[in-house]
Amino acid sequence: MLISTSRKPSQKTRKFCKNLARVTGSTSVNRGKMNMRELLLKALEVDEYNIAIVNEIKGNPSRISFFSNRGELLLTILVGVTIDNEKTNIAPSQLKIVSEVKQLDVLSDILDLDLVYEAKENYIHVCESEDSVARIRFINKFGDKLNFQINVKKVLEVSND
Repeated sequence: MLISTSRKPSQKTRKFCKNLARVTGSTSVNRGKMNMRELLLKALEVDEYNIAIVNEIKGNPSRISFFSNRGELLLTILVGVTIDNEKTNIAPSQLKIVSEVKQLDVLSDILDLDLVYEAKENYIHVCESEDSVARIRFINKFGDKLNFQINVKKVLEVSND
C-alpha cells in the first residue's frame, strides 16, 4: 500500500504515515503537489496496489481514506492516533490481522494480509473499544503491544454500485 498525506501535512501526520508504513511494510511518500492521478501513478511505479491518504484536523491525523489502484474509494475511517518514538520490532513480511470488528475485516484485503482468528506475534489486532468503534493495535515479534495505535471513531461505509 502507498501511504500519503493531504497537502501541507503537519510533522505529526508525516510521522504517523512513516510509522504506519513501517509497521505494515508499505511505502510512504510525501504528497507535495501531487494530485490523485499522480498518486495512482506513483503507486504503480513502486508496485503498490492500494493507496491510503491521511487527512488531518488541527495538525493531528483524523481520517484515513483507502483507495484501489484504479482510484475507487474502498473505505474511510475517522481516527485518533497515538504515536510513539520507539522502534517497532515488527516483521511486516509475517504480519497478519486478528479482527474482532466485522466491519473492519476489509482491512485484510486492503493491506493484503491474512485474516486469522488468533496470533501470538507479528499481528494487527482490531478490537472493540469502549470509547470508540474499534482500536487498532500493533503486536510485535516478541508479543508486545506497541504504543503506536489507531482509535477508529467512525467507519464510513462505501458503496460501489
